[in-house]
Amino acid sequence: MTIPDLTLRVSEIFYSLQGETSRTGLPTAFVRLTGCPLRCGYCDTDYAFQGGETLSVAEIMKGVGDYCPHYVTVTGGEPLAQKNCLDLLKALCDGGYSVSLETGGALDISGVDPRVSVVLDIKTPGSGEVENNHWDNLELLKPRDEIKIVICDEADYRWACALLREKGLTERCPVLFSPVPGRLEPAQLAEWILHDRLPVRFQVQLHKVLWGSERGR
Repeated sequence: MTIPDLTLRVSEIFYSLQGETSRTGLPTAFVRLTGCPLRCGYCDTDYAFQGGETLSVAEIMKGVGDYCPHYVTVTGGEPLAQKNCLDLLKALCDGGYSVSLETGGALDISGVDPRVSVVLDIKTPGSGEVENNHWDNLELLKPRDEIKIVICDEADYRWACALLREKGLTERCPVLFSPVPGRLEPAQLAEWILHDRLPVRFQVQLHKVLWGSERGR
């Protein structure tokens, strides 16, 4: 396998249980890249907006390989804000890993290696970033990709329900609804989903249930 001679700014590389998506609970190596063009009001990884260290793709691959993982998640910040992220994703796939990408939904995903499982955020009005949703991304989603919508309040929930219908989201790929911790009670969101019989997956962040806000988890 040829590894490109490129570098990225990396906030952290760590090993934990996947806390979200259909991969919840699976031991996973995480590569968190530095930088993000968005400023969502509920962001819990704002420490990744800046700092980190510059690593080559080869160094990142070694850092991941030290954990001997099957699953690897590239996240941020916003990983696609660094153009060399596309090369990293390809290198990880070439390395035999099952790779997922967590992206905020504001940047084009057309260049992402098709072997990667994309977890695409759609930003609600409550996030403060709804105007930055890159709607063309929806046409690029594969059946094994996932859409994540983080819900701040009832207005966000009603907005998301309308979006499900208007965009036919559940016909494209699985859709995940998550409550914002401290702003919406998880049980309330669960009740709304059940009442409306939505074909979506409810989720909370498993890593926070286990370890709270501890960094690198």
